[in-house]
Amino acid sequence: MKIIVGVSDMKVSNDPSSDIITYSLGSCIGLVVFDPVVKVGGILHYMLPESSLDREKAERNPYMFADSGIPLLFKETYKYDAVKKRMKISVFGGSQILDQKGFFNIGKRNYMALKKLLFKNNVLINYEDVGGNVNRTVRLEIKTGDIFVKTSGANEVKI
Repeated sequence: MKIIVGVSDMKVSNDPSSDIITYSLGSCIGLVVFDPVVKVGGILHYMLPESSLDREKAERNPYMFADSGIPLLFKETYKYDAVKKRMKISVFGGSQILDQKGFFNIGKRNYMALKKLLFKNNVLINYEDVGGNVNRTVRLEIKTGDIFVKTSGANEVKI
């Protein structure tokens, strides 16, 4: 079963027949977490670094922002008995797609917000594919914990 994570969205599953997938990560960040012991994983696809940019939007959709979405992703996996220290953490996106000259640096700001929050909570990143100027599609296979990435103009590859 394919579970699709939209922009400013999050999904978590422990169903071994599920793949969680998010499309077209540009300046957005796709945070993938997976606990290999209980085989639960999830993806957060967030757009912006800080909920203080728009408190009303953050209340309506906390998955839009790094600082409100990331804690919710971890908390949701804990409901399925995931343990933070066992989690495999992968990060994708943070590109400069529409901002070629780096005026707004949304991709970099999104990535730095993630790094700051993970560091503060003693969480290490196991794998990352960030930056550049490509879109990425990311798929997590719950049965195995394998992650597959497809970039613009290339085939899907297992990381």
